[in-house]
Amino acid sequence: MSTAVKSGPAATDSAGVTYRTPKKNRSGWNVLGIIVTVLMGFPVYWMIITALRPSQEILSYHQKLYPSSVTFSQFKRAMDMPNFWDNVKSSVIISAFSVVIAIGIGLLAAYAIGRFKFWGRRGLIIALLVIQLIPATSMLIPIYIQLNKMGGLNEYWGVIVVYAASTLPFAVWMLRGFIVNIPKELEESAMVDGCSQMTAFRRVVLPLLAPGLVAASIYALMTAWNEYLFAYVILQDNDKYTLSIWLLKFTGQRGTDYGALMAGSILIALPVVIFFLFVQRKVASGLTAGAVKG
Repeated sequence: MSTAVKSGPAATDSAGVTYRTPKKNRSGWNVLGIIVTVLMGFPVYWMIITALRPSQEILSYHQKLYPSSVTFSQFKRAMDMPNFWDNVKSSVIISAFSVVIAIGIGLLAAYAIGRFKFWGRRGLIIALLVIQLIPATSMLIPIYIQLNKMGGLNEYWGVIVVYAASTLPFAVWMLRGFIVNIPKELEESAMVDGCSQMTAFRRVVLPLLAPGLVAASIYALMTAWNEYLFAYVILQDNDKYTLSIWLLKFTGQRGTDYGALMAGSILIALPVVIFFLFVQRKVASGLTAGAVKG
């Protein structure tokens, strides 16, 4: 009885006879993928069409899957809300500094953990994972008391420190994984050619870390841009609030302005989406595959 020596669409048995193997039926998985995509994308679709509907249609009991007419008045009303541009400035300042600090410190810490062996290294790695398991709300009161003693309440730097510290463990863990996958022989070759350890890191390792830096930056940006609780507790002035707190203005004693609320949510989501579209090509792995043979 002959046995196949090669699997795939065309297989050859030991007698040299070539035959085609039947293809697996994947239509069920395709249908499941479509269903999951629709379920995940429908809330986003409903948010967009709600922002484009006229106000009277939003409150109608007979809702349709598409607006009868398109209007941008909801976006105008959202942008005309008090302190909108002040809150945009606050979100940009807090998010930008939080990302830079978290990625800058996280990069150096990840390089030290990934390249050097020192006492307590394994314990530090485990601590990074354990910290991620602690709910942020459980640390709200201690953080508030500490910032009050340091004079960080109602200050941008107080929120920046909290956001940078909250995203730092994840950034270190993610960047460490990228650094470990970069062959150490690349740095050694550069150091043989006369580069110092820091020069080899800057010229060899850093360019290859682009995917990891982008992925960690996106996570840090999303955390700082969308966070609500700490910003609401630490900041106190309306002109210093972030955009996530600004959305509260659409809900009052008389009800919720759903059209302007959805329009404001789209305006808040756009910067993160645009940033991801610009850098999504760099979010890839395996840039160093085959860089060193042996």
